[in-house]
Amino acid sequence: MRLAIFKETIVIAFDSLKTHKLRSFLTLLGIMIGVATVIGMVSIIQGLNRSFLAELESAGSDIIIISKYEPGIQMGKRSEEERQKKDLTFEDALAIERECSLVKSVAVDIVADVYESILIKYQNIKSQDTIIIGMNEGFPQVLSVYLPKEGRFITESDIIHRTKVCVLGADLKDILFPHTNPISKEIRIGPEKFTVVGVLEKRGEIFGQSRDNIIGIPITTLMKYFPYDPSNLEIIVTPKKHGYIPETIEQITNVLRKRRKVGFGKPNDFAVYAQDTIINLYNQLTGAAYLVMILISSIGLLVGGIGVMNIMLVSVRERTREIGIRKAIGARSSDIMKQFLIEAIFLTGTGGILGIVIGFLIALIVKAATPLPASVTLWSVSLGFFTAVFIGLFFGIFPAQKASKLDPIIALRYE
Repeated sequence: MRLAIFKETIVIAFDSLKTHKLRSFLTLLGIMIGVATVIGMVSIIQGLNRSFLAELESAGSDIIIISKYEPGIQMGKRSEEERQKKDLTFEDALAIERECSLVKSVAVDIVADVYESILIKYQNIKSQDTIIIGMNEGFPQVLSVYLPKEGRFITESDIIHRTKVCVLGADLKDILFPHTNPISKEIRIGPEKFTVVGVLEKRGEIFGQSRDNIIGIPITTLMKYFPYDPSNLEIIVTPKKHGYIPETIEQITNVLRKRRKVGFGKPNDFAVYAQDTIINLYNQLTGAAYLVMILISSIGLLVGGIGVMNIMLVSVRERTREIGIRKAIGARSSDIMKQFLIEAIFLTGTGGILGIVIGFLIALIVKAATPLPASVTLWSVSLGFFTAVFIGLFFGIFPAQKASKLDPIIALRYE
């Protein structure tokens, strides 16, 4: 009996909404916008999260980074105090490798100054947007993504003698040597001649940017022949034992403080941090994005909820006589209340489903038309739908109570 009454209530609710199609659709817009915002933005952020974590994992799980500046989101120019810090040097990296017993391998790099346009050329083929990185021989041991696919990597002898050799990223190899084996070929980097000794494994793109349009040369050679910003020198190390990150950081810190003559009790004039610091910073960024998403979607859902309440109040007024007739023939106040609540939930639930579909479409368009990855998750779909249903329940209670409390005698006389 109750099931039959429930089915009848759903049919009545559906018929009521179908009778006022335009009004119902306009009421749905706020809910649709709110839910679509949740699905679309969550899909983009989740896609970015997966790409970012995959990039970190590909670099290696146990790595420690040493840099001049503390990691963080840089807004505008750095303070004078930060700029006055001593630059890290290649000799610092050698000291860490020599004196830190817990360190397994050391990689050190610096990028040629981006403000100088350096042309890379083989015969008549040119590449101008390639990133030139000065590296040491430890790069493949610390960062496995820099393994050579063809030929060899930079050696310790290349570093010591500042030889003019280079390894090519996969994309640069395809640009300069589309149909030729590049090993032992001579290319020009700016005015200088370099011999190609290796080609790196392909890494692919991240956020639409190629990671293979690079050229690696001995770091000492870059420092001799090309402009660079010494403050950008970065040292990356791996510990000998898995899980010994804190102990290794402490040992590195002690060595650098001694070398750089940092007084007792004074703060470090350099930064030493592990991958979890980078992940925390990234989570702060995505947390801010989630906050913006919540604000935008909340506005849409609030507008939608107020619209639902208004349309239900109008519906109560229009159907006052119908409510009186139903009560006169035995309908209880709870049945009337259920009917209007079901109408409100059905309305917002429909808006939620349409919002989910739009959110899916947004994610697909973003993934196809931009370099941003997008990944729709089950929890975001569930969150969007149940939030829409909750909005209908919350904003539908007042109209439903008003309808259920109508006096049947007064309602029957209503014109």
